[in-house]
Amino acid sequence: MIVRKLRIQRGWSQDQLAQFSGLSVRTIQRIERGKTAGLESLKSLAAVFELNIQDLQQETVMDTNTNLSDKEVKIIEHVKDIKDFYSHLINYGIVVGAFFILNLVTSPDYIWAWWIAIGWGIGVISHALSVFEIINFFGADWEKKQIEKRLNKKL
Repeated sequence: MIVRKLRIQRGWSQDQLAQFSGLSVRTIQRIERGKTAGLESLKSLAAVFELNIQDLQQETVMDTNTNLSDKEVKIIEHVKDIKDFYSHLINYGIVVGAFFILNLVTSPDYIWAWWIAIGWGIGVISHALSVFEIINFFGADWEKKQIEKRLNKKL
């Protein structure tokens, strides 16, 4: 995780770090996800970041969340939520498109694929409203009230 922080502090992309270090982008991605780096990879990264291998090695072994502030953790979670939404949207487009093709091939006189598109589309819209916090029924205030409600019942 320190590799990611160091890379971001310098304003480098993963591609740029790969070029500077002579490592592959895939190797950089694995190391940033917390996978153990080989000695040669650590040497290359230490040289690029002008650090000792021991400093870089100790930091990469540490738990990934220990170096992150609460704000950074929330931002990372939010970005993952956005990524999940876009993945959901792409899956929706592919599957609904496939159903329309299947529908037109099997029974072109009745377009039943609209029902799937509408039903799943409501889910995609709901997901978007939640992720982009346009309408957030279950936001931080709701969570806080539910926790307090349940804690008071147990006391």
